Amino acid sequence: METASVLLQSRTIPFGFNLKCNQIVSCRQFNKQFQSKGFYSHQSLKPIQNPSSFSLLPSPLHKTRTQFFSPLKCSFSDIPSSDSQNPLLKPFKNLSFDSVKSSLSELTPIKIVKWATTVSLGIAATKWTVKLAFSPFFWMYFSWSWLFWPWFVAIALAVYGLYCFRKHSIGEASIVEQLAIVTSVFAWLTLVPPAYFNGYLEGWPFVFFFVYHYFFFFNVSVRKRLYGDYYARPHDPKWDVNPPEWYRLLFCVGVMVGHWLAAFEAPELHRIPGGWSNVGVWILIVVTLLMQYNSTLYLAKYSEKVVVPTAVVQFGPYRWVRHPVYASTMLLFATYCLALRAPLSLMFVVAVCLMYYEQKAKLEEVLMVETFGESYLEYASKVRCKFIPFVY
Repeated sequence: METASVLLQSRTIPFGFNLKCNQIVSCRQFNKQFQSKGFYSHQSLKPIQNPSSFSLLPSPLHKTRTQFFSPLKCSFSDIPSSDSQNPLLKPFKNLSFDSVKSSLSELTPIKIVKWATTVSLGIAATKWTVKLAFSPFFWMYFSWSWLFWPWFVAIALAVYGLYCFRKHSIGEASIVEQLAIVTSVFAWLTLVPPAYFNGYLEGWPFVFFFVYHYFFFFNVSVRKRLYGDYYARPHDPKWDVNPPEWYRLLFCVGVMVGHWLAAFEAPELHRIPGGWSNVGVWILIVVTLLMQYNSTLYLAKYSEKVVVPTAVVQFGPYRWVRHPVYASTMLLFATYCLALRAPLSLMFVVAVCLMYYEQKAKLEEVLMVETFGESYLEYASKVRCKFIPFVY
C-alpha cells in the first residue's frame, strides 16, 4: 500500500499521520486543499488499519524542540470539491447542436413576437429610466410636481376605487370600500383637474373635495339615524327608477368633462380672489347642503325603508320644487364652477344635469301617478317647478 506522510508544526517531524493515496486533505485554517500523492514521509510508520479514517498522534520517535500551536482540524474526502463546479456553466453542460436545433424548431411566430415585444419594452423602459435618472430637470423641478402629486396618488386611488366598485356591484363592498369609491370619484372631480392645470393645489378645490363628501353622504347618514347602520334595506325594485345604462354613463362622462373644463377655463388658483368676494359662494354652499339634507330627511319621514314613498311629500324644499334632491345636486356643481370663475363650464354642467334629471324625473312622476293618483296630480299642479324655482 502506497502511503504518504504530511509533516506539520515541527522542525523535526513531531507529529505524523498516514493517508491512503489519491485522497483530498482539507486544512480549514489554511482554507486549502491538496492531494496526498506526491508527499512522502522521511520515516516509515506502522500502516493504518482503517484507511477511511486517521488520527493525529504524537510521534514517539522524536522528542526534540517543537512549536506549540492550536491543533489543526483536518479532514479528507473522496468527493471532488464543489468549488471546481461553476454553477453558471451548468445550463451549458448538455448543450449541443441538436438541442439548439430542436429549440429553434419549436419557435412559432407568436412566440417570436412575444419575446421581441418583451425585449423591446425592457430596453425602452431601461433607456427611459436611465435618461430620467440623469436628467437635472427632473431632479430640480419635475419630480416635485409630478412624482408626488397628483398622478401617483390619484391613479392608485382610482384603481382601488374601481376594485371597490366591482365589489359594490356584486353587493360585497364594506363601508370603508364604499367610502373609497366616493373618495376616488371626488378626487378626480375636484382635485386632479386643477392640480393638472396649475401644478399645485390651494383654495377652493380642497373646500369642495370635503363639501362633496358631506353632500353625498346625507343619504347614508339618514339610514344611520333611522336604522342604526348605513346599509340600504330590501325594497320593491320598481322604485329603483333609472334611465338606460348608456344614458347614465353619458351623464357621468358629462359631469366629469364639465369639471375638467372648469379647471381649464378658470384662472390660475392664486389669481382667484379671496376674502369678502366669496361670501356669495359660501352662501350657495350652505343653501345647497341644507336643501339636500332637508329633502332627504322629509322624504325619509314619508317613506318606508327610505327609498319607498308612502305619501306625497309637500313640506320643506318640496314646497318650491318637485325634485329638490336633483336640484341641490345641480346647484352643487354650479357652485363649484362659480367658485372657480368658470361661467361656460357652469352652463355646460347645468345643461348635462337638466337633460339627465329631466328624463329621470319623468319616469318617477309616472310611477308616482300610478301609486298616488289624484293626490300627486294635485301636488304637481300646485308646485309647477321641477328643479329651479320660478322656472317651469
